[in-house]
Amino acid sequence: MNTSDRPGGTDADGLLAEQLLRLTRRLHRIQKRHLEPVGITPAQSRLLRTVAHFGEPPRMADLAARLEVVPRAVTSLVDGLEAGDRVRRVADPSNRRVVRIELTDAGRATLRELRSARRAAAEDILAPLTVEQREVLEGLLSALVDPGPERGC
Repeated sequence: MNTSDRPGGTDADGLLAEQLLRLTRRLHRIQKRHLEPVGITPAQSRLLRTVAHFGEPPRMADLAARLEVVPRAVTSLVDGLEAGDRVRRVADPSNRRVVRIELTDAGRATLRELRSARRAAAEDILAPLTVEQREVLEGLLSALVDPGPERGC
């Protein structure tokens, strides 16, 4: 039975989707509030964490692909992080035309601050839940975030 066919005519899936969107906006607001003292935006935070996850300094195109954004968006984020001395552009040693992005000492320090800010933001958002509810939520979100090859888009 389709959810719109349930008694009462409610669109339970639509309501659930709306709640997820509201939660996403709330998460963004809370995360932004916790990142303000660090002096970084949520998008810059994501880029900085992504740079740190590569084994070697990534190319801009690698970052764009990993973040699933257009290269111009990465350029703007790198510009902002570079202005704050958190990353730097370096030439690829094997091909001087290729630009790579590497973390600076200030970038590594910012990553440590980000971990604390993210934990605080997570605690804010998850505070109403018990440990058991958090475990259930983790499982549900994992199923939605990584639906598997047969259900992916």
